[in-house]
Amino acid sequence: MRTLSLCAELSKVRIDKYLADEVEILSRSKIKDLILSKDILVDGNQVKPSFMLSGGETIQIIIPNIQPIELEPQSIPLEILYEDKDIILLNKPAGLVVHPGAGNPNGTLVNGLIYHFAQISSSKSLRPGIVHRLDKDTSGIMVVAKNDLSHSKLSKQFSLRTVKKNYIALVWGLLGKPQGIINSPIIRHKKDRTLFSIGEKGRASETYYRLVEQFEHLALVELFPKTGRTHQLRVHLASIGHPIFSDKSYGGGEKKIKGFVPDVSRKYSKLLQLLSRQALHAMTLEFDHPVTGERQSFLAPLPEDIGNIINYLEPEFV
Repeated sequence: MRTLSLCAELSKVRIDKYLADEVEILSRSKIKDLILSKDILVDGNQVKPSFMLSGGETIQIIIPNIQPIELEPQSIPLEILYEDKDIILLNKPAGLVVHPGAGNPNGTLVNGLIYHFAQISSSKSLRPGIVHRLDKDTSGIMVVAKNDLSHSKLSKQFSLRTVKKNYIALVWGLLGKPQGIINSPIIRHKKDRTLFSIGEKGRASETYYRLVEQFEHLALVELFPKTGRTHQLRVHLASIGHPIFSDKSYGGGEKKIKGFVPDVSRKYSKLLQLLSRQALHAMTLEFDHPVTGERQSFLAPLPEDIGNIINYLEPEFV
């Protein structure tokens, strides 16, 4: 039996639907059973499966009758950018899963955290220290909580969207304008439940983008997500015809170059071979320190693999 505690990051969404998207090891029907058996509580209180979240609630889940995931400390290299007694800022490499789940029982960031640090928040949970996530193949900055007070206060900031996040990405195509906002709701893909798509019944999602530099067939952009949906930046950019370079799941891989003339196709095919993941990096994170209250900003340098692609490209003067 394991206990999972998390802070609701969304409002105006049913708890059963929210948890089905957030907790990989539980189906929506299993979540309903756990709610009815009082194994899921919101702020310590029993609720119905139709309970609407307001955002910021603490959800406690007791997970019985499921093969437990024993968290194994593992010597996984971590690039620490900053550390004090309350928080850790690190630069997550591409290819590293954040926490254990279905198909990833170990070899995750969490396994590395409990190996390197004697104190991490919510140490008895499945996600100790974790207050937000990055996709496996997205690199960049993350904040980790070292104690439960910091965990609660950081989670609240993410829920209230007072945390400022800045990403950098290489995307396909010529951007028609130097900046813009993508307001499109995101929903799970109907056929592939590991992916997401744009849908009217999805969760409200908002991304602001700004062109940094235009190349012949690619563009370097800054991304400022207001919301924090799973795969949000990847889905939003694909939805406006500018999928992220080397993002095979959302149309940014080899299929994208099939319409090019042979010489151009060969050029970008070689570039794709140099990057084994989507060209997306979480560059900066700005938030109020959970104990001192001081507004702080941290930066994770651009990784070498994306930097090599950018250095190869020539600016497009239009």
